[in-house]
Amino acid sequence: MLVVAEVRRAPTDERWCENVTVEFRNTGGTAVRSGTVVFGTHIIGALGIDWATIDSTHALPAPIAAGTARATTYLVCVDSWRVPLGMRVETQDVRARHPS
Repeated sequence: MLVVAEVRRAPTDERWCENVTVEFRNTGGTAVRSGTVVFGTHIIGALGIDWATIDSTHALPAPIAAGTARATTYLVCVDSWRVPLGMRVETQDVRARHPS
């Protein structure tokens, strides 16, 4: 079983991107050899209104041995036109998917 244990966000020079560091913990009995991580990036307006959520996927940092953890930093971006001046992104949702 693969668990998303910790998520840390950091801004970039572009308001439509973030560096998102994710720690994955494999609590199962076998190695995770492949899969994807899905990021739900929220577009937040100047007044704090959540206007939209855009999903993106990246590859898991496989393999992750049984009983171990691995942290990886991803550059998560949405299309620049989706984030007008005064708005920002927040990657709030992170899910790991891998074959059973």
